[in-house]
Amino acid sequence: MVLKRSPSINSIAILLSLIASSCKMESTETAKLSVLLKDSIPVAIPVEFKVNEGFSNGFTLLNNEKAIPFQLDSSSTTAHFMHHPGNAAGYTLVATDIVIKTSPHVVAAKKDGTLQLVSDTIPLVSYRYGMTHPPKGIDSLYRKSGYIHPILSPKGDTLTRIQPPDHYHHYGLWAPWTHTRIDTTLVDFWNLGQGMGTVLFKEFKTIKSGNVFSSFTAAQEHIDLKTPEAPRVAINENLKVTLWSLGRDDRYMLDYESAFNSPLKDGILFEAYRYGGGLGLRFTERWKADNSFVLTAEGKDRRTADGSNARWCIVGGASSDGKGTNGILFLSHPENRMHPEPMRIWPIDANNGRGDMFFEFCPIRHKEWKIAPNQDYSLNYRMVVFDGELTVEEAEAYWQAYAHPPEVKIISN
Repeated sequence: MVLKRSPSINSIAILLSLIASSCKMESTETAKLSVLLKDSIPVAIPVEFKVNEGFSNGFTLLNNEKAIPFQLDSSSTTAHFMHHPGNAAGYTLVATDIVIKTSPHVVAAKKDGTLQLVSDTIPLVSYRYGMTHPPKGIDSLYRKSGYIHPILSPKGDTLTRIQPPDHYHHYGLWAPWTHTRIDTTLVDFWNLGQGMGTVLFKEFKTIKSGNVFSSFTAAQEHIDLKTPEAPRVAINENLKVTLWSLGRDDRYMLDYESAFNSPLKDGILFEAYRYGGGLGLRFTERWKADNSFVLTAEGKDRRTADGSNARWCIVGGASSDGKGTNGILFLSHPENRMHPEPMRIWPIDANNGRGDMFFEFCPIRHKEWKIAPNQDYSLNYRMVVFDGELTVEEAEAYWQAYAHPPEVKIISN
């Protein structure tokens, strides 16, 4: 099924252009803003800049006299917008006291225990903060909150899967640690059926909507269930997820940022293992060995990528109507541990020869990681979710823009 988008973003652009024309004639406070790219980047990328005092009451952002949608942070000190390859590198800020009232284009909204990131009425990404229980007859140990599902392609195909019968502990997009040691005790937060540990939603720190992105930050607790007394929190995590509108109907961008620490007196050890942490995704059941593919920055494919390292990896497959493809480009941030990052990708003959698709960036695949007590750590990833084709050249451009974001320089007139 193809979902149709509303024309709201076009209405916003028209309104901004009309107001921009008025502001340009009436305002005297202007500034030039330059986006300085290392190389020419042929893809849309998020850009941010600090708002100067002269523009703190309001401004319009122009590129070639065309108004550009932007979004302020909660303190109104930083502005975000998308720099498109067709735009000139130079922008103009025009101060104005006019307050533009529009409905957000990209919305974060709660619904029945799920926080949905919605673009033009389509709930593209959903974070489950309510408890999900396993199917009837399956051990209650498999209940779960704090995971992302479904992730939809821009045209509405579901790309993720939860609670598959072969792995009831798989929950869409999620990232528990597997072989960990607390003192000398083994605790597994991944394989829920063992009753050793779990990861659950605690509370929302932030929820944001706007015309450029929607986002949330969720506090999640990694809970040790093996203690002789009451369960205890072994890891505190703040997970920030941001959906960026790219201004096109065949792809969008998703940032996944995990900041965590351990309150335990002696910290926790993440043992080296082929699964654990990072970012893991169980893909849709319609993708099998004969209709899905993998391609990494190093040229590895479905048969050769498992256990290798990569800056980026494309995972894709047949669309639900069988007339095209869709998928996700995964980007590892260069400051991540073990970058270029090790991956776990299921063999093409996995699951009794079906070849179901599973992908993970796994920073502890080849080397253990000691987490010191009360010390902050982070892992950051970006995904580009697409319909149709995404080329190697585009994938590399997205990674370069992520790894080396443009510098923004503001010069007052």
